[in-house]
Amino acid sequence: MLAALEALVKLESPTEDLEACHEVIRLASDIATRVLGTPAEIRDVNGRPVFWWGANNPEIVVLAHLDTVWPKGSFIPLWKVDGTKVSGPGIFDMKAGFIQALYAMKGLTGSVALVATTDEETGSATSKDFIKQISSTAKAVLVLEATLNGMVKTGRKGTAMYQVKIHGKASHAGLEPEKGINSSVEIAHAILAIAALENKEHGTTVVPTTLRAGNTTNTVPDLAVVDIDIRSYSMDDLKRVDAAIRNLKAVNPGARYEITGGFNRPPLETSSTMALYERAEKVAKELGMPPLGHASVGGASDGNFAAAAGAQVLDGLGAIGDGAHAAHEWVDVSTLEDRSRLLHALIKDLLDD
Repeated sequence: MLAALEALVKLESPTEDLEACHEVIRLASDIATRVLGTPAEIRDVNGRPVFWWGANNPEIVVLAHLDTVWPKGSFIPLWKVDGTKVSGPGIFDMKAGFIQALYAMKGLTGSVALVATTDEETGSATSKDFIKQISSTAKAVLVLEATLNGMVKTGRKGTAMYQVKIHGKASHAGLEPEKGINSSVEIAHAILAIAALENKEHGTTVVPTTLRAGNTTNTVPDLAVVDIDIRSYSMDDLKRVDAAIRNLKAVNPGARYEITGGFNRPPLETSSTMALYERAEKVAKELGMPPLGHASVGGASDGNFAAAAGAQVLDGLGAIGDGAHAAHEWVDVSTLEDRSRLLHALIKDLLDD
């Protein structure tokens, strides 16, 4: 498992580098050949490669991704071992989870498939319909995203992304500022209105992120742009925020708002996860493992799409470690085998049902 994981991590695969994503899927297929005896099918989904090993119309979908957030050369060294703690780009999110899943498939027969996409880190724009399609006919979707300190994930926030552009009018900032329409001032009003849409009761966060305005220091800015990141456990609250953003009104009547964006992933709610979580706890107990525990988290995954398609989902079945998207990303490799064994037993339990 370690040798396979090392090879996979050292082959950097940022989402935006399509050739690197093709390479990592080919490598994963080669590893599958060594581990499982046959190569994976490499499918083309809207121009991006997808790893598929197993049944064509699976009742159990084991879902992973092999793209990472790290541009090539930005994570040094690519592989660092410190006892059982191993670091590398994408090792925690989520190449270790993929290796655990691959080894969990050994000896399984029946209606199950391991599927790995290559665009999850940028929102799964090309694969989300594919994920929904295969999930709609599955009785269970098991997602190999990383654990939360060993706990599986039974809830995830839904996400939405917007961009607000404010068109003003340029003029000389010193000679005749009164003839301009200041987009910077207008966007300041908009940002305060947008940030006020948060709702702590539903865990709804509304966060203005990147901001830019103007061209020169002596010109009234005629354009200002802000991006907004929105997350919530409640779909109704996401709809509330959506309506409020789309109905923003200019304080300066001469300013013009241009609003783009919308929903990305719907929430992963506990109604879609708790039955499988209880099943996983039963299996863990039968294996003599301590209780897994579960948590709801702010980040979204492809499990959100699977649940939206009507499937029962259990997320966070992957690696134990820390540092997703961070410079200290690592996994505890001493846990890989036990977690793979748990997944194998859970799949077998579901297939025998």
